[in-house]
Amino acid sequence: GAERKIVTSLHLDPESLERTITARNEKYDVIRKKETRYSVINPDADIIIVAYGTIARIVRSIIDEHNAEKEGFSLGLFCPLTLFPFPETELYNISKGKKAVFTVEMSSGQMVEDVRLAVLTNAPVKFWGRNGGIVPSAEEISAQAKKIWEAVK
Repeated sequence: GAERKIVTSLHLDPESLERTITARNEKYDVIRKKETRYSVINPDADIIIVAYGTIARIVRSIIDEHNAEKEGFSLGLFCPLTLFPFPETELYNISKGKKAVFTVEMSSGQMVEDVRLAVLTNAPVKFWGRNGGIVPSAEEISAQAKKIWEAVK
């Protein structure tokens, strides 16, 4: 005999729905301005590698050991610390004048679309990833970066 309570998030009234959407968009704008986080190593590099988590740590070691004079090109890292909001403006600005932006992931490319949208036409965006929990080695990532350099130099 308890009274039925129905919980719903539907806004069937168009004006009410518009107010809700507007309020959420304003909230997201504040989040984008205050909560977007990223780190950059060697932002003036020829190729910027975009990676996060485990892959970013591997890329940091590659950059530390990479001999730009010997290899003929330099590597940098753009590491988004927040995937939402994605640091699109910052990546756009860093990608200007680069030979390539190289996205490395332990997936089939869930982040690469965000990277493409951020970079736009500043530089070609390349992707390489491993699946199934396989962690790419520093040697594999370096070899892929070298292939990209050979294609874009």
